Amino acid sequence: MKSSWFAFILAVLSTELLTSRCSTIKSPRFRGRVQQERKNIRPNIILVLTDDQDVELGSLQVMNKTRRIMENGGASFINAFVTTPMCCPSRSSMLTGKYVHNHNIYTNNENCSSPSWQATHEPRTFAVYLNNTGYRTAFFGKYLNEYNGSYIPPGWREWVGLVKNSRFYNYTISRNGNKEKHGFDYAKDYFTDLITNESINYFRMSKRIYPHRPIMMVISHAAPHGPEDSAPQFSELYPNASQHITPSYNYAPNMDKHWIMQYTGPMLPIHMEFTNVLQRKRLQTLMSVDDSMERLYQMLAEMGELENTYIIYTADHGYHIGQFGLVKGKSMPYDFDIRVPFFIRGPSVEPGSVVPQIVLNIDLAPTILDIAGLDTPPDMDGKSVLKLLDLERPGNRFRTNKKTKIWRDTFLVERGKFLRKKDEPNKTTQQSNQLPKYERVKELCQQAKYQTACEQPGQKWQCTEDASGKLRIHKCKVPSDILAIRKRTRSIHSRGYSAKDKDCNCGDTDYRNSRTQRKNQRQFLRNPNAQKYKPRFVHTRQTRSLSVEFEGEIYDINLEEEELQVLKTKSITKRHNDKNEEEAEETDGGPGDTMVADSTDAVAQPSSVRVTHKCFILPNDTIHCERELYQSARAWKDHKAYIDKEIEALQDKIKNLREVRGHLKRRKPDECDCSKQSYYNKEKGVKVQEKLKSHLHPFKEAAQEVDGKLQLFKENRRRKKERKGKRRQKKGDECSLPGLTCFTHDNNHWQTAPFWNLGSFCACTSSNNNTYWCLRTVNDTHNFLFCEFATGFLEYFDMNTDPYQLTNTVHTVERGILNQLHIQLMELRSCQGYKQCNPRPKGLETGNKDGGSYDPHRIA
Repeated sequence: MKSSWFAFILAVLSTELLTSRCSTIKSPRFRGRVQQERKNIRPNIILVLTDDQDVELGSLQVMNKTRRIMENGGASFINAFVTTPMCCPSRSSMLTGKYVHNHNIYTNNENCSSPSWQATHEPRTFAVYLNNTGYRTAFFGKYLNEYNGSYIPPGWREWVGLVKNSRFYNYTISRNGNKEKHGFDYAKDYFTDLITNESINYFRMSKRIYPHRPIMMVISHAAPHGPEDSAPQFSELYPNASQHITPSYNYAPNMDKHWIMQYTGPMLPIHMEFTNVLQRKRLQTLMSVDDSMERLYQMLAEMGELENTYIIYTADHGYHIGQFGLVKGKSMPYDFDIRVPFFIRGPSVEPGSVVPQIVLNIDLAPTILDIAGLDTPPDMDGKSVLKLLDLERPGNRFRTNKKTKIWRDTFLVERGKFLRKKDEPNKTTQQSNQLPKYERVKELCQQAKYQTACEQPGQKWQCTEDASGKLRIHKCKVPSDILAIRKRTRSIHSRGYSAKDKDCNCGDTDYRNSRTQRKNQRQFLRNPNAQKYKPRFVHTRQTRSLSVEFEGEIYDINLEEEELQVLKTKSITKRHNDKNEEEAEETDGGPGDTMVADSTDAVAQPSSVRVTHKCFILPNDTIHCERELYQSARAWKDHKAYIDKEIEALQDKIKNLREVRGHLKRRKPDECDCSKQSYYNKEKGVKVQEKLKSHLHPFKEAAQEVDGKLQLFKENRRRKKERKGKRRQKKGDECSLPGLTCFTHDNNHWQTAPFWNLGSFCACTSSNNNTYWCLRTVNDTHNFLFCEFATGFLEYFDMNTDPYQLTNTVHTVERGILNQLHIQLMELRSCQGYKQCNPRPKGLETGNKDGGSYDPHRIA
């Protein structure tokens, strides 16, 4: 009896242990990234990217299919941001995992997809790393704003990239290096559907041919970017869309914010109506993206790849429609422009989970590398977010040593053009000028050129020690005999440049008559009895005719009719010809009355301009091609494609030549013009300036050099503004205003319903001085934005009390705290690599019990 009871207890215990072991293995915390039977296959990765999709204006509210797939089936990152709210800079950060100040793509035009980007940063995108480790990489959709389709970026095995900026119809794509134009047919050309079909077909084909090879795809949609052309089946949806009307809608003017916000007043009624239509059309374009996500999900489920695929959904930046009176646009540091949707679903991702930590667009590249099993390169500024997805189930009483996740709570937001960096000598001078005077004198007297007693050639200053032992700087006194020698030397070389100045050799132009000679010359010219000079031959215009003698007769050659005689030889007629014009025409070509001028250019038949190997431009400005181009449609198409390719190659060459020309303009050497009247005065002024500079105190020399460079920079900038103003006046562009980024909207802008029929209007969305660097902090206790603008303006918003950033409260922040924020901001502005660009929260470093509550006003 006892033995049977003991056996029963053992059986129950073994069953419980086996059950607990199985439940432990199935726990998402301990299971691997892929299923047990597929651990030898790395997961697929699909990145779905939208263009200009917001979070604050409610664009996700209408995407029910996407939210069901990604939000309910994956993890939602509620604090996802971009570091630069502009298309090309943000996309470059996604590809490289770097802040803008490390990849130098500051705007949508300057350096976007430039030769420097292609040579330096494009070979280090996440696609290159994955391609080198066996992933089948593919890209479908919009790449960079200035991508011209002339090449395939490195790392992509399959390439279907949009040429230039977002469009839905009438666009060009580069399909594996071959350009392909699309028209206005929805069934064949609608961009969202096209890249969806291409990506699905590629995934199916790749898995059929290489079933054990992982795939990494990027599907980059143009929606909801302008021109906001929706599919026809969605053109009647959302007639009363009002999600964009937030508390900051038409909240203007804002005199407490930076310049463009002060300049922008309340919107006009036509602007407000435009924002309503714009919001409606943006939501309609997102409906096609919503269908695309559902088709992608169904394809993965049908092929059995859903459980082995990570899907990431996000946008390149946010958007504003009427916020603070700005009709539309991006590029502002506020939450409506920097917040983006961010979802991840896949193996080990808890469905329906919410992640509160900050994730950035620079985290995409490290995360994709981490999913593929690769380490993050040290030059990437972002971090993999996979560690945030290792969610722990509550109630695990055996896990007593839980480790708090260490993650950033502050990041940098930067936007604007590249600023000129000051030279190192200037920095040294500024630092030394902060020392007391006696310390500066002591530091200066350590230089060898001031230690000798005015013995070095050209020495102007010397250091001496007075009776009290203090160092002094005195000017060198030159003996009188040396001054006389220098005076004679100056008189010898005063007429021109010295022999050492080899760059400016004017020859004999430095000679100038003496004062007495010039006086005598004036008296001679005023004398009426003086014999005037009469030149024998005076040519004030080109010769119209030429007289020649041939066989005892004199002939006239009319040189003015050269252009009219291009297609025939020049006629030479006798000077004394009694016949009238009709008789001359009848006898034209006779042996006694005409002759041919002995000139090679006159006799030769003008050659046609050969444009291509099959087409020519004739002298009468008509174009003639070979007959087959007019008879064969295939020959016509091939030759037209050849011409298009030649034009694109020449455009690329022109772009490179312009960059070289700009470089040469910036590096132009000094030159002299001896023909100018002010040549002597210029030389004299240079000498006077050098003389004054040599007599400056050593403390003031560096300051004068800095002021001179600053004046030159301001003068160049002023001239550039004048040239832009002249170009605007020449074009008659009334909407463009100096220093502002404006746009014009008219009835022809939208090609699909709903149409705009209220006429044209102009609105300004940004300014040239909208360059800023901001700190954005989000944690358990603080939620704020601190910005420093290039103009020196400061902004501070506490989102715990002001979630819509309506009021700038920088005047309420203590000076010491502002200094600490400035220091932290400067550190992030110069950070490089994920170790420097992700400061650890102070609360975690000091070991606070709450693990996340700390004073954010710190020096990171």
